[in-house]
This record gives sequence, structure tokens and C-alpha cells, in this order.
Amino acid sequence: MGIETIYLIIAVVLGFYMAWNIGANDMANSMASAVGAKAITLKQAVIISGVLCFIGATFIGGSVTDTIKKGIIDPACVGDLEVMIKGLLATLLAASAWITFATWRAWPVSTTHSIVGALVGFGVFSAGINSINWNKLAGVAISWVTSPLFAGVLAYFIFKIIYRCILSVDESEKASIKIGPVFVGFTFFLMIISLLLKSPLGKVLELAIWQSFFIAVLGGVISLIGGYYFIKKAVKAGAKVEDIFKVLQIMTSCYIAFSIGANDVANAVGPVAGIFSILKNNTLGTKVEVPVALLAMGGVGIAIGMSTWGYRVISTVGSKITELTNSRGFSIDFSAATSVLLASKLGMPVSTTHAVIGAVCGVGLARGLDAVDFRVVKKIIISWVVTIPASAVMCVLFFKFFMWLF
Repeated sequence: MGIETIYLIIAVVLGFYMAWNIGANDMANSMASAVGAKAITLKQAVIISGVLCFIGATFIGGSVTDTIKKGIIDPACVGDLEVMIKGLLATLLAASAWITFATWRAWPVSTTHSIVGALVGFGVFSAGINSINWNKLAGVAISWVTSPLFAGVLAYFIFKIIYRCILSVDESEKASIKIGPVFVGFTFFLMIISLLLKSPLGKVLELAIWQSFFIAVLGGVISLIGGYYFIKKAVKAGAKVEDIFKVLQIMTSCYIAFSIGANDVANAVGPVAGIFSILKNNTLGTKVEVPVALLAMGGVGIAIGMSTWGYRVISTVGSKITELTNSRGFSIDFSAATSVLLASKLGMPVSTTHAVIGAVCGVGLARGLDAVDFRVVKKIIISWVVTIPASAVMCVLFFKFFMWLF
């Protein structure tokens, strides 16, 4: 067995391990509020997220992905292709190991930031500090504040609107018939526009921006009308407000799960595709083609990670920060999905994990300071700050190991 084959086998194994970690940590965030609010059971969450993640990763996941996540390091500074292969292997292993530790501790951390931290460690150790794009890294650090803050503020006001317009009025069920459809329509608008605008699917369909918006608005209006009749029928059948928001929350949780499968699979398969490109073409570009089989492998890995160890992070996000109901859970998912979509389309580096945690805190604060367990929040924030340096140090150690081994 040649050394190239060995490199490729190790890369595929580590890529699958990384995908498993994404499922156990990032994917768990997508269903945490729905499980915490008892909209669905843990078993249902595993099945729903697994299916949607696989579909998102395989059919919507990027056919072209970054090998050097977010341009953090310059491949030209590294020079030696074999050193780059070992660096990418070390990056995958270091990021995966850190996420495994964080999941064991039930900390919701960002897999993207774990990859970024590992790349920083590899870049500085192998090519010096000039190999790092410090402006890009600063943008990632800023997202620690912007992601949770924006999602938190949005969740705070969304829940306040729901409370004042629906929950606190005398005939709340009738009020939900008027307000609920608006949330349904806007949610579908977001889901459709995210699939069509600056996405792999949008490129395949070759839609202009105005066409994407027109389809999304049309879908939003149709779903608003459908939501009106659905909610009206449910109220007549005796459904309570929280029962209505249970359905809406499941819908938004599914959207987040689908998005994570489509977007975060690149964290697992990007470095693998980069190694494959080096071995095949004897060169490294910042972006490479990703085979569908590799995307499918990432989707399977994420689904298995969610089903085997996702319950640990679900427990933290879904029940330990603040008490959740279906209306609060919907506010969280709606706000997190909206903030991530808007920021990503504007080119801002964001983390789904950070957005979800910020939204949970925002909904909790809408009920007062006492409604949020800041001891849990403090531990989570510390884990975020430690992620990049911890991944960087681990990557240096693993890189030295691979240099010694091969």
C-alpha cells in the first residue's frame, strides 16, 4: 500500500470523525429548543434531523468548498504539498478532538471555529505568523459577539411581540389566527430565499436575484394563506396557542437542521477534498470540487453523531439555560435562523451555535434576569473563547506527530 493511499484512508476516516462531531454538537443545537419545549421527543429529533441533514449535505451541500476555511492561511506560505497534507490531517484531528471533549462536557461550541483554530496552529507552526490572514481571524473573533447578540436581541423582541399580541390577550387563540400566519409566511420566505440566493441550488437553477426574491415572496404569501386556514381550523378544533406554536417550532427546527447539513458539512469534507486534490493533481487550490459521495459520507456522519451523542448538548441548550415552552422555542429557532441567514448573505462570519445560544438567552431575558441561569452561560462563553487556542495547540501536537510518523 503506497503512502498516497494511506494519506487518503486517514483523511476519509478523520473526515467521517469530524462529521460525527458536527452531528453530536452543532446538529444537536438545531433540535435542542424543540426537545426542551417538548414539541418533539429526543427519538423524533434524531430521526428528523438525521434525514434532513443527509438531504441538505448530499443535495444542497457545496459542490465546491474551501480547503482553507475562510482563507485563514495562505497555502503559498506553506509551499511543500506533503507538509500541507499532514497539516490538513492534523487540522481535522485537532478540531474533532476538541469538539469531542466539548461535547463530553455538554458545551455547545462552533465546529467552524474549531477548524479555524486548528488551521491557525498549523499555519503559525509551519510557516510563521505571516501565513495567517489576521483580518479574517479578527472577523471570526468578532462573530463571537455579533452572532449571539443579534440573535438574542431579535429573539427578545419576537417573543415580546408574541406575548403582547397573543399570549397576554383575553382571547389568545383568536389572536393567534391574526398574527400566527405572518410568522408562517415569513418563515417560509426565509427558507426559500436561503435555498435560492447565493447557494449551490441557486447556481444550478441560474436564477437572478429578483427571480429568487419573487419565488420566495410568492412562497411566503401562499404559506401565509395556508397558515391562516390551518391555524383557524386548529383553533376551531380546540387547539391552544402553545399547540399551534408547537407545529411552527418543529418547522423552524427542521429548517435549521437542513441548513446545518448543507453548510457545515464543508467543515468535515473540505480538508478531505483538499487532500484528494493534492494527491490527484499535485497542486492545492483554495477551493476544490467535492464528490457527491464525499458529501453523502459527511451527511451520514452528522446524522450518526446526532443520534449517538447529541443528547448531551441538547440537555444544556434545551433545559439548563432557561425554561422553554413552544412559543419561546419558536422565537429561538426563528431568530437564530433569521440572524444566520442575514449575516451569511452579507458575508459576515457567523456561528449557528452562537446564534442559538444568544437566542435562548434573549428569550429568557424577555421574562427577566432570574429566568436565565448565567452560571451555565458563563461556562459556555468560556468554552467559546478557549476553542481557537485549544484547537491550535492540539493541531501543532498532531502535526508534529504526523511529521514524525511519515
